Amino acid sequence: MTEIGIGIVGGGYMGKAHAVAYSAVGAVFETALRPRLEMVATSNMGSAEKYRAAFGFARATDDWQVLVDDPRVEAVVIASPQSTHLAVAQAAFAAGKPVFCEKPLGASVEDAKAMVAAARASTLPNMVGFNYIRTPASQYAAELIAEDVIGQPIWFRGEHTEDFLADGAAPGTWRTQGRANGTMGDLAPHMINAALRLMGPITKVMAEIETVYPTRGTETVTNDDHAQMMCRFENGAMGHMFFSRTAHGRKMGYAYEITGTKGAIRFDQEDQNALWLYKAEGPEAQRGFTKILTGPAHPNYAAFCQGPGHGTGYQDQIIIEARDFLQAIGTGQPVWPTFADGLAVSQVVDAAFDSQNAGRWHSVAT
Repeated sequence: MTEIGIGIVGGGYMGKAHAVAYSAVGAVFETALRPRLEMVATSNMGSAEKYRAAFGFARATDDWQVLVDDPRVEAVVIASPQSTHLAVAQAAFAAGKPVFCEKPLGASVEDAKAMVAAARASTLPNMVGFNYIRTPASQYAAELIAEDVIGQPIWFRGEHTEDFLADGAAPGTWRTQGRANGTMGDLAPHMINAALRLMGPITKVMAEIETVYPTRGTETVTNDDHAQMMCRFENGAMGHMFFSRTAHGRKMGYAYEITGTKGAIRFDQEDQNALWLYKAEGPEAQRGFTKILTGPAHPNYAAFCQGPGHGTGYQDQIIIEARDFLQAIGTGQPVWPTFADGLAVSQVVDAAFDSQNAGRWHSVAT
């Protein structure tokens, strides 16, 4: 068992989630590498010290460069705004340190490309954070598809819908400013990532991207509220995705349905411990979707609980990510999703904007 010093850039919502994950992952998964919360960096010393004391870091700083350069920080987790991702990642790779970066990979597709280039040049372990696809249910869905249980996938329907900005009278915030903070930068990457994982590469898209509430109070909104996108997968399957932060009633509407030649799969993150499976076999009168409750027989579940149907939660997804990052560091072998996989998501988002602007189908860059 070997210790590894973890430095986290950012102490807010995701900074806390990662700090909790690295505090727990050694015990949950009995990892060979045992994380040590070495340093947290935020934008000012007051908040940095607050997060240090609250989360159990050894030290704090208001300068992310200090964190990256510190010899006791041996791996860097980026949980700060997208505009900082490129600079922090480049500096960390230059310092010889593996990097885990929250999604989206960069503030733009150009940033994402530069981050992939830096990762490849360094040959160091790298991962991008897409936690929702790591539920035991979604991991099992991927296994079912790979094992041909539903046959050749021919159709994908996905959505990521929430209602945190459904009230048009709500004031503008940082979320309503800048392309990277809009629905296509914030929510869409999660479902696009799921589509790529479950269905394979997307070759072209036809998208419509809109701002439902152009103003909030006296502030002009500069990014998108919702979008729809048809897509064609490399394997020939058709697909459709919808993303919204103005979808009344949806709290965590990360949901997908996959139709194959022998069956189908349905999943909804609001019921994240269940997967619905349909097999086109047996007497017609007995056919129908079967609700599968996740349990120790499903990927990564047993590390958290021995009881089927008891369930895992949001924080557990982050702990699974931490285990995977430690595995990549310990073995030197890539663990999905790498920076290159994060770039693939950014390229689909970029193609969607190009499609919106041109009013036609647009190919996804490779």
